[in-house]
Amino acid sequence: MEALLVDYAGVFTDEGMPEVVARMRALGLKTALLSNADSVPAALPDVFDAVVVSGAVGVAKPEPGIYHDTASRLQVAPQQCVFVDDVADYVRGAVRVGMVGVHHRDLQSTVEELVILFDLAGSAD
Repeated sequence: MEALLVDYAGVFTDEGMPEVVARMRALGLKTALLSNADSVPAALPDVFDAVVVSGAVGVAKPEPGIYHDTASRLQVAPQQCVFVDDVADYVRGAVRVGMVGVHHRDLQSTVEELVILFDLAGSAD
């Protein structure tokens, strides 16, 4: 896996998630925000290599095009991406294009999944 894509509201907005994304990026992974928002959220920290919002690209999750567009912006194949969202249907959309999907329920369970998927067991906790 080479890239981590996260949703904004309900995932990135959870306490602790910006730090998780920043840490993943510091480990050399490409990162992207992928949201069905109308515009880029205000005061977004500089932890993303790409920011894709449906209002700007004209296609929304769970349509395949938005996932392909995001992977393309990161210059990775969809099969090299992990996508995290709190909406199960959006996770299914990512999986349909070849991404690995993580259904976000809370910070702890998502971090546990990311540790496994990115083989970070030695750097966990």
